[in-house]
Amino acid sequence: MIQHTTPGTLTSRKITSAKNPLLREVRRALTRGELTADGCCIVETFHLLEEAIRSNRPIRAVLTAESVGTAVATHVKGLRHTQVQVVPDELFQAVVSTESAQGVIALVEPPSWTVDELFRGTSFVLILDGVQDPGNAGTMVRTAEAFGATGAMFLKGSVSPFNAKTLRASAGSLFRLPFLHTVDADVARAALQQRRVDVYAAAPRGEKTLQQVDPHPPLRPAGGQRSARRERQNARLRPRRPHSHCRRGIAQRRRRRQCHPV
Repeated sequence: MIQHTTPGTLTSRKITSAKNPLLREVRRALTRGELTADGCCIVETFHLLEEAIRSNRPIRAVLTAESVGTAVATHVKGLRHTQVQVVPDELFQAVVSTESAQGVIALVEPPSWTVDELFRGTSFVLILDGVQDPGNAGTMVRTAEAFGATGAMFLKGSVSPFNAKTLRASAGSLFRLPFLHTVDADVARAALQQRRVDVYAAAPRGEKTLQQVDPHPPLRPAGGQRSARRERQNARLRPRRPHSHCRRGIAQRRRRRQCHPV
């Protein structure tokens, strides 16, 4: 049933059946932690909806629980060609992956990146190897953005960046920070070697803090000054032995610094 239509902007409809194709597809994507069949990621909560809008991501549709329909309409009133589907509260709760979804789900077109975009400028790339907990993965990406990372790689065996919990924990960073997923370890290693990138492994009791390594120029906090400061203080790094040609590059840089002290 069509409730109202605003020409040229957004359309609002009401869904009353659990067998509705859109609801079934959203439920499938949430259960499997992946994209929808047409390539959209599932975004829950008002905060992530706002982050998607702020990051200029195309939003194809928004599902709203009936009780928060007015609030959702306020958030999406400036969007064009976005369908708003109103769902009874009980039916909405049967679809969402968490009780904290706040009555809103958006189908968002995710960004697409190339490996060169990850290694732009002074490269500082987060590599997730075997990280399967979506909350941890999203938090790591959010922290990396706070440190001024240029990109992230999810190696094969790690959780999908499109998992709804990963997206939620990233607090919007996955809409902005270039990333690649399901990357083969050999491909990642070759990319690091080709660009002569120093490699460090994060560890709870590492030998150095991230400030001591200084991998990047001034930091860009993503979650506010307090959040970024706390994440920087908690970070610890353990240097890994670089590959042979990377070691030569490090030795050359050290000789240059010795010859030209700052």
